[in-house]
Amino acid sequence: MRWSSIASSLLPLAALAESRSWQHVGKQAPRAALKTDDNFVSHYLANRQTTGSKFLNDNTTSFAVNGTSLPDVDFDIGESYAGLLSITDDPEAAEKLYFWFFPSENEKADKEILLWLNGGPGCSSLEGLIQEHGPFIWQYGTFKPVPNPWSWHRLTNIVYIEQPIGTGFSQGNVTASNEEDVAAQFLGFWKNFIELFSMQGYKVYITGESYAGMYCPYIGSAMLDANDTTYYDLGGLMIYDPVLMDDIVQTSHTVVPFVDYHTNLMPFNDSFNDYLHEQHDSCGFANFSATYLQYPPPGPQPSTSDLSDECANLWYYVYNEVFSVNPCFDVYQVATTCPLLWDVLGFPGSLFYIPEGADVYFNRTDVQQAINAPIQEWEECSSGNVFTGRGDTSDPSGYKVLPNVIDKTQNVIIGHGILDMILLANGTLLSIQNMTFGGKLGFEKTPVEPFYIPYHALSTADTIGYEEDPTLLATMASAGVAGVAHTERGLTYVSVDISGHMIPQYAPSAAFRQLEFLLGRISNLSDTTPFETEPTAPQSTGPLGNGTGPYTYYDGSETVDSAAESSSSVQARSVAGSLRFERWGLVGIIAGMVYLL
Repeated sequence: MRWSSIASSLLPLAALAESRSWQHVGKQAPRAALKTDDNFVSHYLANRQTTGSKFLNDNTTSFAVNGTSLPDVDFDIGESYAGLLSITDDPEAAEKLYFWFFPSENEKADKEILLWLNGGPGCSSLEGLIQEHGPFIWQYGTFKPVPNPWSWHRLTNIVYIEQPIGTGFSQGNVTASNEEDVAAQFLGFWKNFIELFSMQGYKVYITGESYAGMYCPYIGSAMLDANDTTYYDLGGLMIYDPVLMDDIVQTSHTVVPFVDYHTNLMPFNDSFNDYLHEQHDSCGFANFSATYLQYPPPGPQPSTSDLSDECANLWYYVYNEVFSVNPCFDVYQVATTCPLLWDVLGFPGSLFYIPEGADVYFNRTDVQQAINAPIQEWEECSSGNVFTGRGDTSDPSGYKVLPNVIDKTQNVIIGHGILDMILLANGTLLSIQNMTFGGKLGFEKTPVEPFYIPYHALSTADTIGYEEDPTLLATMASAGVAGVAHTERGLTYVSVDISGHMIPQYAPSAAFRQLEFLLGRISNLSDTTPFETEPTAPQSTGPLGNGTGPYTYYDGSETVDSAAESSSSVQARSVAGSLRFERWGLVGIIAGMVYLL
């Protein structure tokens, strides 16, 4: 294809939408280790069973899940509760949300509860449970479920909730037209949940990813506005690769530097590369980043509403072409190559794939019976609308509600996986630099501080006894300096180098550390204190230096030498040929998008 005529010749984009699925983010249609005496895994496997039922009583018995009865799971997952709860005061109302709750045995979690939401809109939070941070995980391409030593319930009580109405097993008529409606329905459910498990007065933490960048801040802001700490005592919020601001800024504006940085993973021919760079310059994207991706930012960013269709669609052109060089390309983790692996949820990356004889796990009747779910067809991401009319009509969360949560909790984390293309890192940073919190616009200092993951037994294969139990290899995870972490005025931004869109899935030890920070167990993300679950593991004692990855790499020859280096000199290097990441965050509603589940 001759890229000089791309505007007239590319658009099988409608056909593209019918063959591939962005199941985590609501996209708009394109315009026309270490030896240690306290072994991490053996300790976990020996103690994963609950010693007692903390929340079992006459009211909760009907929600109890038998931890030894899950199909294909050959170990006890411990105490948990699942089922449907009304979003109103009427327990018989048709509108109900499905939840799965896992109590923690951690003594520090005595009066706190964390909730997890996946995005979409309309994607099930059971994905987060089974492939990110639940007590058992079944990653795509693996043989069977295994115990998860990185389960978040080891740190705190956690509940996975399928919302809004129309998502997963949740029931009833879709009536929400915006995030305010979603938040109001959620608060009704949440009050019922707190009453069911007698958790009045618990500190509440909200977490999620992708389109939950809309859900979580709106729900969190609504909890704060309710001014009722009996049910809604919000302690903090953490969102991964979130939808935040202008969708074009979070995608097409920043896609060419991303392609440059990952040129070995996207080896386009010269003519297409030339086209991309011509568009990056002529559309004003290079100048936009040069002007506004500064620390501190010079002022609010202008609207992108007057862009041509060709400029606005630049991200889509890259996405469409990349399948020519990598037919198994995964927009959620760009280092993925063929073969296409089987996923028990049906989506191994960007493509829908169910081999002959296989079943989607939560669509099985025996699984549904075991987890107190309604017997029905289950989809990882809803094929129907979860908003009325043309979709979510709310403003981006970065305008008002997310700053409100930052200012009132002083405890918000935005994380980003550097191998993610559907949400781009530079787009997230641009969004932060266009957001007013703590009375100021954006970060004032350049993010350069190191993000440190403690060393642990699972960071080296020869320390975990995998000869006796090879399945333990499925839970290995990284350690050491793994990105950049920066905090100002109650907001923390953290990048993870070896991670795609779902940080807890691709970098579970990184997510575990970030959760410790959210819960106040460590002072900052450069802290070299061991994981609280493996307290005797030796750690780095010398200077950590700067964070790693594209935020400290600009023109191929220099890195940021110190956190004190002026933001103007950093930005000057960034502009010239910046091979920096970007991230896609998009507030769009799924207009014209077809999910294939």
